Amino acid sequence: MKKILTILGISLATLLVVCLVVNRNNLPFFGQEKSQIAGQSLDSKNGKSSNSNNGKLSDSKNSKNSKKDSKGGLNSAKSYSSIKAKATSKTVDIDNPEVVSSHGIFIDVDSNKIIAKRNEKDVICPASMTKILTLLVACENTSQSDMNKKITITKDMLDLVYAKGCSAVGFQEGEEVTVKDAMYGTILPSGADAALALATYVGGSPDKFVDMMNDKLKELGLSKTAHFTNCIGLYDDNHKCSMYDMSVIIRAAMQNTKCKKIMSTHTYTVSKTPQHPDGITISNWFLRRIEDKEMPGTVQCAKTGFVNESGSCAASYFVSKDKKHHYVCVTAGSTSSWRCIYDQVALYNTYATK
Repeated sequence: MKKILTILGISLATLLVVCLVVNRNNLPFFGQEKSQIAGQSLDSKNGKSSNSNNGKLSDSKNSKNSKKDSKGGLNSAKSYSSIKAKATSKTVDIDNPEVVSSHGIFIDVDSNKIIAKRNEKDVICPASMTKILTLLVACENTSQSDMNKKITITKDMLDLVYAKGCSAVGFQEGEEVTVKDAMYGTILPSGADAALALATYVGGSPDKFVDMMNDKLKELGLSKTAHFTNCIGLYDDNHKCSMYDMSVIIRAAMQNTKCKKIMSTHTYTVSKTPQHPDGITISNWFLRRIEDKEMPGTVQCAKTGFVNESGSCAASYFVSKDKKHHYVCVTAGSTSSWRCIYDQVALYNTYATK
């Protein structure tokens, strides 16, 4: 009996030690839900559990394995073959003399077929069409709880914006803007100030965020031809993709609820701040300028771009009047922002179902 009691005593002592070790390492006891401890981190200064991120996302959100679905939830890697259109025997070259753009691709989203093309595999600088991927990566790595978090606009951000002559929302140094406002500001006026703030919030720095963008290109299966060096579309020899690549990027964005909503917004007013007591009203001028043009449907979402080396560019998503047909059009190399619009109008009138 003494031997049995001795063995039981040793076993209980061993179990107690195990429990203490488990608790010390912040691991769940048997029956304790993982959600009770998920998201907690130790403050290195005081040893207390903390959820604060000081305006930046936690490491778990920046992890390369932390991919999110279109609603913001985590999911496993998925195939993007359904958004990679194929050429067929019926695919034609764009020969409409009204279309000035030197590069273009027109895709029937429903059949996943390339309807028309012009130098669609040539690799060029995508200019501010880049910001479609900026928004997509940001949306996939944030949740609804992040939308009202604040980001401080810094001197370094503004110095880059104005030194390079980039488009901007008009935020000022020291101004605190919400993540939501930065998202809208990145797309509607193509604000480089907003995009840099968003990249800093999501990635910790613009450079680290660009790494996330290139990871996304790899996930989309585009890394052989597409590579980005910045989040705002500045020209660089290594900042490049094809019209085909951009068609995949915008189609991926259309699968994301937040992206699609933002890219379909015509006008938006950012939150009031001490620097802008009435907020700043911003517009997607491509959508506003093309909305009254005669076409067999509506351009619902769009993002433009311009650099000298690539001319005026645009990527857009179109829905027919009967809501049964959907198209994507990407063009580059037009002579002006207005000419780019008329190029896309001509393409939709030529190839979209009447």
